[in-house]
Amino acid sequence: MPFVSRISIAPVKGLALVHPDEVTLEETGVVANRHFHIVDAEGRRYNQLRNGHLVRIKPEYDPESEQLTLRFPDGTVADGTVEPGWEITTDFYGRTVEGRIVVGPWSEALSRWAGRPLRLVQSAPGQAVDRRRGDVSLISSASLAELARHGGQSEVDGRRFRMLFELDDCEPHEEDSWVKRRLRIGEALIYMRNDVGRCAITTQNPETGIPDFDTLRVLKGYRGFSADRELDFGVYGEALEPGLVRVGAAVEPVELSLLDTTA
Repeated sequence: MPFVSRISIAPVKGLALVHPDEVTLEETGVVANRHFHIVDAEGRRYNQLRNGHLVRIKPEYDPESEQLTLRFPDGTVADGTVEPGWEITTDFYGRTVEGRIVVGPWSEALSRWAGRPLRLVQSAPGQAVDRRRGDVSLISSASLAELARHGGQSEVDGRRFRMLFELDDCEPHEEDSWVKRRLRIGEALIYMRNDVGRCAITTQNPETGIPDFDTLRVLKGYRGFSADRELDFGVYGEALEPGLVRVGAAVEPVELSLLDTTA
């Protein structure tokens, strides 16, 4: 039976991933996941497509105490208690996300590191995501191995794809068959909505942010474009029933129902 082999969250969207042993899935996803994002002086999202080196900044965040720490590659640290400031709206692929500029040392530290004015924004859980109703995402290690095989690589690090759950004991691309189905993952019940179309961020090394493997070319070569002209890899969905998910938790498709086939 498939099981969760790794959990990955990004407290600050675009920065290094954090790998907890367990998370609680709420209806809005994992509270600490993508709770913050970065914007430039004009209020536009500042992400890995604009600066791949963002992944070298390591975040630590405790949502209960609101303590946030950013550790920079040069050894400097910005930390403190999060205090929401003035309101701001950010465009996420045509969808408006409301948030607040975070008062504290983080915006200044990010600006100094990047060499340009940047601001840290906090939004409500589940808002700063790339896809509406897409708080849960997963990929299998078998699919990663298949990508590596077609790309002439010994392995492909799943962190390139920044998925919430990585699964073992699957067939290659087995997760594709779960679209429009419900899954029991640990204590949570998930509805998988669709495949994830990929962008150039996946070509970047997850440690350095430097492009070093043309994932898009390889995906196009052996999988081709989807009907929506996307290069799909992995699936996403939403939590229907909250619950705890630990590394090692079983992943079990729930029997098809009328709800599944019409959702």
